[in-house]
Amino acid sequence: SSPPLLFLLLPPLPPLLNMALASFIWLPVRSQGDSQSDNKVMDNITVRQGETVFLSCAQGDIVTHTAWLNRSSILYAGEDKWSVDPRVSLVTLNQEEFTIKIENVDMTDEGQYVCAVQTSSRPRTTSVYILVQVPPKIINLSKDIVVNEGANVTLMCQASGKPEPSISWKFLSPSGDLTSDDEYLEIPSISRQRAGTYECTAVNDIDTDVQTVDITVNYAPSVLEGRDVGVTLGQRGVLECEANAVPEADFEWYKDDRRIFNGFDGMEIEISGSLSTLTFYNVSEGDYGNYTCVAINKLGSSNTSFLLYGHSRGTYDVMDYICL
Repeated sequence: SSPPLLFLLLPPLPPLLNMALASFIWLPVRSQGDSQSDNKVMDNITVRQGETVFLSCAQGDIVTHTAWLNRSSILYAGEDKWSVDPRVSLVTLNQEEFTIKIENVDMTDEGQYVCAVQTSSRPRTTSVYILVQVPPKIINLSKDIVVNEGANVTLMCQASGKPEPSISWKFLSPSGDLTSDDEYLEIPSISRQRAGTYECTAVNDIDTDVQTVDITVNYAPSVLEGRDVGVTLGQRGVLECEANAVPEADFEWYKDDRRIFNGFDGMEIEISGSLSTLTFYNVSEGDYGNYTCVAINKLGSSNTSFLLYGHSRGTYDVMDYICL
C-alpha cells in the first residue's frame, strides 16, 4: 500500500509561487524506521516562555525548494516569509542550512515544526517538537478577610504554569506551625492567635510565585485587671485601663453607678488604641472611691474596677499595709 501523505492546506498563491511550491502540496511521510524514509525526527526543543528559539535543518547541493512549516501553515518558503507573525524571521539560508527563529516564545508556539526539503530525486523532512515552559503565576487567590473568632476559614490558591506548579500554604508566624501542601488551607474554629498573614507559594522547575492573604479575627474585649492607685490630696492621679479587642474597643468610665464624661469635675478621659486613662489633675476628697472601666465593641464588653484612695505623704499605701 502507498505511504500516508501529509496534506498542507495553503491559501491561494500567485501562479509563479504556486508552481515553485507545488512539490510541498503533497509530501510522502513514512513512519520512523522505514528504510525508504528520508524523514528525520530531531530531539524535542525545550524553551522558556519569552525566550528565542532557533529552528535549523540541513540542506544540500541538490535542493530545489525548501520550507519551514508549523502544523498546516508555511512560515518560510525559501527566502519568502509567509507567516504574518513579526516574531518569526529568517536567520540563515544557504546550501548548508536553513534556519529561522521565533522570538518571545509563548504557549501558542508549542507543537511540531517541519522543515520540508525537495531534492531532484525525492522529498525529505526534518521535524522537531517545541515544548514551551511557563513560570508559575498565581491566578486565583482568596481575598483578605475579616472573620469573627470561632468561624471556619478556607483559603484558596490556584496557579498556572508548565510544568504544573506545586502549591503550598504557610502561616507567617514565629511558630510557623500552620502549613498545607495543597491549594486549600483549612482553619477550623479560628482563634485570635491565628490572625495574621498567610503566604501561598507556587513553584515549578522554572520559577516561584508568592502572594499573601491577611486574616483579621474579630473578638470581644478582654480587659486587664485594674490596679488600685493611692494619691495625695491636691496631687495628680491617673487610672489606666487596657483592653485587647478587635475591632478596637470604645471605653466608658463610671464612678460607682454614675458614668463619667470628659471634663466632668476636672477629670479628663483619653483613649489611645487599646489604652484609656482617667486623669485627676487636683485630687479632692470627693474623688476617692471605686471606679469602673468598661471596654465595648460590636462583639461584647468587659470591665474592671479600680480603687482611688488617699495616700498621705510619709505613709504606706494599701499594699504596704498588707505586706506588713
